Amino acid sequence: MAKKLKPGDDVEWQTSQGTTKGKIVKKLVGDTSVKTHKVKASKEDPQYLVQSAGTGAKAAHKPASLKKR
Repeated sequence: MAKKLKPGDDVEWQTSQGTTKGKIVKKLVGDTSVKTHKVKASKEDPQYLVQSAGTGAKAAHKPASLKKR
């Protein structure tokens, strides 16, 4: 991902059902949990909390899996 991502950005990512669209909610720079999933993130290896536009579900994704729209 060459472009900088930030909260509020519209993004899309691939799922088993196809392309999903949503917004970045927060940059994760420390270990956390999303529902029951443990997320390993750091300043050197951040992840992003995204919210699906279709379902409202939240999930963490690595920057390489997100495409800015």
